[in-house]
Amino acid sequence: MVFVGFGFLMVFLQRYGFSSVGFTFLLAAFALQWSTLVQGFLHSFHGGHIHVGVESMINADFCAGAVLISFGAVLGKTGPAQLLLMALLEVVLFGINEFVLLHLLGVRVWGGMESGLGGGQGQPLSQERGGGGRVLPLTPPPQVRDAGGSMTIHTFGAYFGLVLSRVLYRPQLEKSKHRQGSVYHSDLFAMIGTIFLWIFWPSFNAALTALGAGQHRTALNTYYSLAASTLGTFALSALVGEDGRLDMPILESKFKVQDTCGVHNLHGMPGVLGALLGVLVAGLATHEAYGDGLESVFPLIAEGQRSATSQAMHQLFGLFVTLMFASVGGGLGGIILVLCLLDPCALWHWVAPSSMVGGREASQILPYHHQGSC
Repeated sequence: MVFVGFGFLMVFLQRYGFSSVGFTFLLAAFALQWSTLVQGFLHSFHGGHIHVGVESMINADFCAGAVLISFGAVLGKTGPAQLLLMALLEVVLFGINEFVLLHLLGVRVWGGMESGLGGGQGQPLSQERGGGGRVLPLTPPPQVRDAGGSMTIHTFGAYFGLVLSRVLYRPQLEKSKHRQGSVYHSDLFAMIGTIFLWIFWPSFNAALTALGAGQHRTALNTYYSLAASTLGTFALSALVGEDGRLDMPILESKFKVQDTCGVHNLHGMPGVLGALLGVLVAGLATHEAYGDGLESVFPLIAEGQRSATSQAMHQLFGLFVTLMFASVGGGLGGIILVLCLLDPCALWHWVAPSSMVGGREASQILPYHHQGSC
């Protein structure tokens, strides 16, 4: 999903397809390794070692997904060095946000398996054993649930990228808006990325939810939600969209935010909506609705330590904390990028194979600003 899905999803720009895939490859490879270290130090550092496993690899994948969501907001407007600096900062803030939610506020994100050492997401049923049979500390009890990463992945990644885009806003980019269009083959590759993400999204959401009924419920809900939303999108596009398309021009015209990939309507709004629905669902959680599954979803409610209303308030507070980290972090990241690289378009080049662009053969080595929107 990270390399193929996100990579091809961003190739819709006719002058930036090769760079979209290449920079996705670069950012994902960097974020996966860097997040393994950051999350390892924060969640699974025991006895002088970082304990890694399948779960920590999945958590690193989720972090890379948040970075690529932010990349979509600044696609075509930043150089590779700026993107690496963005990822360097965002991965740290992603880990800190998760650490604050998990440990300082007693929040547990994405659910978790009954065992596992990576990312601190293990189900708190028993003590875990590290290398050599050493007993590791118990993970804290779950208090705020975010099974599909609505807050920690989508909301954080989207608004980090949007605030970053606002800080990096350059009015002269209006002159190159014609380069942000798509052509038949670029839309075709973007559709391939969309379908790839569509197919694997149920497993993405269910990867770290509690084994058993919780994991089955997550996969089923995601699958049917995808099917229903696809039909709804096609119908709504035909009814209200100009030329059958949906558009979100208000961000750029009113707030000076150049959202290249539309991450606000693709990740930001759905992330906030999912978090708010999580507040509603938590407030309505009862033994009658969940049966024995309530203990794995909302254990503090099941044990009588917290009321459903209190659980809902914790969910809402978790959303506010995530928005704060994303907004402040995106603003700080934008300032750092402006101070470090004032003119990325004049500094970087991207090596591309010979190809036909606009009916003429493109140069084998294309200046970065000739391919992007700069």
